[in-house]
Amino acid sequence: MQGTCAFSEAKEENDGERGESVEHRQEVSKAVIQRLPRYYRNICELKAEGAQRISSRALAERMGLTASQIRQDFNCFGGFGQQGYGYNVEQLHKEIGSILGVHSGHKAIIIGAGNLGRLVSNQITFETKGFSLIGIFDRKEALTGQMIKGIPVRHIDGLDEFCRENLPEMAVLCIPPESARELVPLLIKLGIKAFWNFSHYDVALNRPGVAVENVHLGDSLMTLCYKIN
Repeated sequence: MQGTCAFSEAKEENDGERGESVEHRQEVSKAVIQRLPRYYRNICELKAEGAQRISSRALAERMGLTASQIRQDFNCFGGFGQQGYGYNVEQLHKEIGSILGVHSGHKAIIIGAGNLGRLVSNQITFETKGFSLIGIFDRKEALTGQMIKGIPVRHIDGLDEFCRENLPEMAVLCIPPESARELVPLLIKLGIKAFWNFSHYDVALNRPGVAVENVHLGDSLMTLCYKIN
């Protein structure tokens, strides 16, 4: 069933045992994975509000889901609650954060220091999302040396040397699709294994081993237009 884990669900009585494995992680559906950041964000808010525990029903009401959906999602990773008690907010925060890898500190670079690149650099707190932003690159000479969030913009010609010395794992593409088409093969050769892709270039095409999250702002806007038509 779409939206649930592929392996058999644990009983709610065993929610306190996590028991996540590599095989289970691979079998979790994309829909569940896409809900994890939203769970984490809401749990962070609950923690900030001083909440110590929450039931699946209360969390469902807060998020506009069903209690059954939440239990199914959490059981994909072994479950985190206790029957009759609900979920410990502190534990849930720790467990979901661990699953997402928010403290991993994967080294990241941004390609493109224009308006979009600056916006992403300044507005996204990479350190709380599992990444550490270590470099920003652009091909425009006029931008070289400018500081964005304490990081100097480097010319794209220095990308090869920088990557070999600093070993980034993820690249944020804030460049036109034709530039992305040119740079992606080089970035992969230099060790980049994940892309946060704001370009319209299909990075994942014929590259099954590369992790890609595409962000199409125009698609989102057209979806909104459809909803109000």
